[in-house]
Amino acid sequence: MPVSYCCKTSIVAETTNSGCCAQDELLLQKRELYQKPPILRTVSSKSLRKEAAYTVEKALPLPPPQASRDRGGSTFVHHPSKAPCYLRATWGPPLSRRSAREAAGPRRRSTESRLTRVTAAPRPAPQAGPVPACLRLIHSANKQALHGGGWEQQPGTPPCVCPELPARRRRACAPGSRSPQQPRAPRAPGSRVPVCARLAETTGALYAPELDEPSWSPLSSAGHWLPTCLATLVCLCSVLHTGRSRRAEDGRPNIVLILVDDLGIGDLGCYGNTTMRTPNIDRIAREGVQLTHHLSAAPMCTPSRSAFLTGRYPIRSGMVSSGTDRIINTLSARSGLPLNETTFAAIVKKQGYRTGIIGKWHQGLNCFSQSDHCHHPDAYGFDYFYGMPYTLYDRCWPDPSRQAELAVGAGMFFCLQMVAVAALAIAVGNLGRLVRVPWVLVLFLAFLVFLLGYFWYTSFASSLYWDCLLMRQHDITQQPGDAGRAGATMLKEAVSFLDRHREEPFLLFYSFLHVHTPLPTTEDFLGTSGHGLYGDNVQEMDFLVGKLLDAIDNLGLRNHTFVYLTSDHGGHLEARLGQLQLGGWNGIYKGGKGMAGWDGGIRVPGLIRWPGKLPAGRVIDEPTSLMDVLPTVAALTGGTVPEDRVIDGRNLLPLLRGEVQRSEHEFLFHYCSAQLHALRWRPRNSDSVWKVHYVTPVFQPPGAGACYETVYCPCTGPLVTHHDPPLLFDLSRDPSESTPLGRGTEPRYDAVLARVAAALAEHRRTVLPVEFQLQPGLNRDHFWLKPCCGVFPFCLCDKEDRGA
Repeated sequence: MPVSYCCKTSIVAETTNSGCCAQDELLLQKRELYQKPPILRTVSSKSLRKEAAYTVEKALPLPPPQASRDRGGSTFVHHPSKAPCYLRATWGPPLSRRSAREAAGPRRRSTESRLTRVTAAPRPAPQAGPVPACLRLIHSANKQALHGGGWEQQPGTPPCVCPELPARRRRACAPGSRSPQQPRAPRAPGSRVPVCARLAETTGALYAPELDEPSWSPLSSAGHWLPTCLATLVCLCSVLHTGRSRRAEDGRPNIVLILVDDLGIGDLGCYGNTTMRTPNIDRIAREGVQLTHHLSAAPMCTPSRSAFLTGRYPIRSGMVSSGTDRIINTLSARSGLPLNETTFAAIVKKQGYRTGIIGKWHQGLNCFSQSDHCHHPDAYGFDYFYGMPYTLYDRCWPDPSRQAELAVGAGMFFCLQMVAVAALAIAVGNLGRLVRVPWVLVLFLAFLVFLLGYFWYTSFASSLYWDCLLMRQHDITQQPGDAGRAGATMLKEAVSFLDRHREEPFLLFYSFLHVHTPLPTTEDFLGTSGHGLYGDNVQEMDFLVGKLLDAIDNLGLRNHTFVYLTSDHGGHLEARLGQLQLGGWNGIYKGGKGMAGWDGGIRVPGLIRWPGKLPAGRVIDEPTSLMDVLPTVAALTGGTVPEDRVIDGRNLLPLLRGEVQRSEHEFLFHYCSAQLHALRWRPRNSDSVWKVHYVTPVFQPPGAGACYETVYCPCTGPLVTHHDPPLLFDLSRDPSESTPLGRGTEPRYDAVLARVAAALAEHRRTVLPVEFQLQPGLNRDHFWLKPCCGVFPFCLCDKEDRGA
């Protein structure tokens, strides 16, 4: 008994006559679907809205590949008791019911007559021209263009084209020599497919030779499956092996940039600390290159990170202010890294790299609404973001009542919704004269809704609820964020990113929340150091670094990954709780976080590992900068730095490889927000490193080594000292800047000051006026910019998997 397929209902039924296809041809023309003649039987069926597979027989006209993505239907083979036939294809503009009935002719009661009319109907001419007789569509795996099927070598035909695809779109293809007569894929719409080929994916990317026998179907002869599968597996292994070989031969490495927050250079064992255990970070120093004169472009988070991303002084991008604000103060401010700035992520993305940032961002978020995300990392070249769009600070301490607040917030929002719906329903009923309720009650309910929302909003005035949140891409996953779990969650995200992209080049910017106050530390590390909570937090950070390095090694990426670790600026000396030190130690260098002139605020660790490419255990004591990351990454990936602006960073590769012995930086300028405080000069023909101070902060209380009364040393005002003539130090002889030089102690005093003054004047001519992003007009709280993961102001949520 033949099997018929009812195109309208997509149901397979056993009938004596196959008549439903004629009845439903009108629907097929409307939906641009394939119609099956009655002498074909259905062997598999899928939904009308999904891709299907067809066996196409001799002289079958097919639409072009791009038109076949939205087709629906089944897979057909010859019915054993029927003669060969053609599988009809209908496409074109949809028909109205009336015009379709006129085209179909008068209706007849006889099923056989209807079948005769349908079978005898002339085949419509395809828009793209006929497909060769030997061509058969055997598989179409997915209607989305990013996916597709595989190709199989057909015996008995000459080799066909098997073009190469990028590593991200590898598919199995038949090995063989290229035929000069065959066109390269992808095909233009309407072009003919080679006669020796068979289409097997909707993207039309590859071709493989076709069988001599066009009536063969993999579904009608099980014996053909084994050689087909074996050929596909062999070809797939060949392609993957070729891809890995090319990846290994490609000189461009993967890049992992690790930036620790507020880490002091004296906190690490490889920089002389004998009381803090940092074995994993010390391992990077042993296996790679250690920079001992590595400098941040600013002593505070926001401007330092903008310089790190762009390779430019913050004064050039406007990430400064002329007042007291030196960072982005809140997530609801309009401040942010200007969109015309180019980051290293944008450079490597153009070279085919996958880019991601895990952790702290602190370069702004919104401009005009709470969800426009104009300063989101994806606007600067990052494909993936998970972490804190703001920063970790004291108010982000884990709230013990957090879970209770989440539960109460959900209940309060539900009650508010019920009251609002009741008020709206009563108002509509009154207007429609369906009910008679006093309007005073409606106004009272509306006022109650307003009061509930207002009091709920004001009860969460703390910035903990509006700034301390976590995001995945553009979605808020925790508000407020659970800082205690954030470290482990971010490590999991980073390892997942490495695993997803291990077969393609990637750049991962891992931006730690550690070791910034309030120092949330898991119980496993509490009390493990001899330096209180800060030491415990440093050792937990080192543990997470070790896990990240282990993931790189375990994925087989060790020798093909450039790893760089640093801090955004010096340790925070003034971070204290009574007599308990909560900030870092900067070793022998004077000053700390917030101080742009003294080296304790800007000298940071610099560790780089690239096994087999960089010498292990090398120590470099030449002035380098965080701004050097952008040109170095561009050189590693084959990218180019922007030529329409000043780039202050320099390519470190020649220095790291030992090809040169001197840094390319002759002068480095040290800004405290928009004010220049100091300048560093490394003469080409001398071993000296001169440091000139024009402005220094006034330490409080007198005799202290930091600004303990103001928490941060200011850049301007009565608490700074202007020096004329400036203070001069030779860092090659006095790295702690303890004894300034004068005319009586340094014979080159006047010559050094004159040369430095000329360099400063030349530098200032290159600084163009831009809008300062940290000015009070932009850098203040705008309540309509507050991010919210629900309906404002009911914004508390936790979408993270606590069991993970």
